[in-house]
Amino acid sequence: MVLLITVIHVIVCLILVVVVLLQSGKAADLAGAFGGMGSQTVFGPRGSATVLSKATTISAILFMLTSMTLSILATRGGSGTPDILKKTGAPVTGQQSAPPAPGSTVPIQVQTGIDGGKAGEVQTIPVPVSPAPAPTPEKK
Repeated sequence: MVLLITVIHVIVCLILVVVVLLQSGKAADLAGAFGGMGSQTVFGPRGSATVLSKATTISAILFMLTSMTLSILATRGGSGTPDILKKTGAPVTGQQSAPPAPGSTVPIQVQTGIDGGKAGEVQTIPVPVSPAPAPTPEKK
């Protein structure tokens, strides 16, 4: 559904760009370049609606409708990725181990790169533990 509306939206965008660029300006003649609009209205003479102006109106309305539809579908999509808080596991209860000694290694698990949309395998890598930084004395 979203893909179909996106394709329609792109086509409407292209049509809108072409139709707007094909129109001539209101003051396209030589007198309009020097402000010679006479006693006409502020925005120029009101002529009959041409095919290009009707196509511009229709494509602008379609552009707005497809834009709003896509934004509504994007915000109401319930299949998004879960929060980071939902991904966390349950807290570990029980015996807590002592912090590792400086100079030793701690095993961590990393996931290899994503290949073709599929996550790679999980590998365990030993990481050296650095000593804790010395506390800085407070100035009085």
